[in-house]
Amino acid sequence: MKLSQFGQKLTSQSGIVSLMEDLGHALNVNPELLFLGGGNPARIPEFEAEVAKHLAGIIDKPDGINKLVGVYQSPKGSEVFIEALVSYIRKQLGWNISAANVATTNGSQSAFFILLNILAGRQEGDSVAKKIVFPMMPEYLGYSDQTSEHELFRSFLPHIEHIDATRFKYKVDFNALALNEQDAALCVSRPTNPTGNVLTNEELLRLSSIAKQQGVPFIIDCAYGDPFPGMVYNREHIHFDSDNLYVISCSKLGMPGVRAGIIIGPEQIIEKVVNVNTVMSLANGNLGPCLMTSLINNGDLVGLCQNTLQPFYRSRRDFAVSCVDKYFAGLPYLLHQPEGAFFLWLWFPKLSISSTELYERMKKKGVLIMDGSHFFFGIDEGWNHAQQCIRLTYCQSEQVIDEGIRLIAEELKNL
Repeated sequence: MKLSQFGQKLTSQSGIVSLMEDLGHALNVNPELLFLGGGNPARIPEFEAEVAKHLAGIIDKPDGINKLVGVYQSPKGSEVFIEALVSYIRKQLGWNISAANVATTNGSQSAFFILLNILAGRQEGDSVAKKIVFPMMPEYLGYSDQTSEHELFRSFLPHIEHIDATRFKYKVDFNALALNEQDAALCVSRPTNPTGNVLTNEELLRLSSIAKQQGVPFIIDCAYGDPFPGMVYNREHIHFDSDNLYVISCSKLGMPGVRAGIIIGPEQIIEKVVNVNTVMSLANGNLGPCLMTSLINNGDLVGLCQNTLQPFYRSRRDFAVSCVDKYFAGLPYLLHQPEGAFFLWLWFPKLSISSTELYERMKKKGVLIMDGSHFFFGIDEGWNHAQQCIRLTYCQSEQVIDEGIRLIAEELKNL
């Protein structure tokens, strides 16, 4: 069977496919693996109990089951959910938005598939394909295989700031960053997956200004940050601009299985997203919007984020960092300043093998980590740094985190 170029592009092996295969194997087939890879949120009993309470409340209503499984949503999503969401965001963040600025999708991955493909690629009359610009690598690997054409990304290397002997931070190199007429949009994640980096509002304002000057959208992936779950440890709320596009996920609250994503942006782009999403999916699933509507309207979402999720991840982050500093003592390592999300990003500047080989070695030892090389894409020149980094998650138990990091350190010492 011969495939179209589109088919060949999307069916080839990719970083995100490997990531999800490992995640599914560790969570569903072989739970004995020490799972420090993947992006699955932590299992938090208090959160699960709250979700169970709200789910029971939905089902107990006379039309609850029908609303949950028996009806299609409107093309842009549940009107009741969107109304509740708009009210929540206006109250909590002060964003001046209306229902016309919101569309829902079956997960934020689907949201990005739509956005990247309606913006990037060949436009009518163009001989050169438009590209999505990432101002600072590394970035979320899930973007890299989403476009229907090859080589639709253009990325910039970061400025590396050394904080002390074992800590560093990536920063946007604004001296190098420049857009041109072949660029279709600017895109960042905040907090950043994989590094836990949090772009400041000053940096966001500068990036937004650059995008406006070029007349292209600025896309901000908010999966781990505002408006929920708010895993930004300095608690700086995100800068809002009505011209920007904000992509939000319900997954990182602790509900990856409901596949509920949200796009907030200019009305004319939201209308186009809705049209594509209807062709792709017909309608969105009901479970996520139903649960989120209940959590918002009952006033429970704010407390869950501030009093349950954020303290849990902050505590787990501090424990994981202490394990790194304990077991890696004496090794040449650098840890990216963990400012948000739920990842640690480690750089081994004297690593004698590639990060890909280190990933394979640790897998054989029963420890799943994330090969950092997947998070560098759209870069023309080779960069050794891209094969010297790994990503770890601290969503597992303290026992798994401690033992996994100990085994990584043991392997590095052997090398």
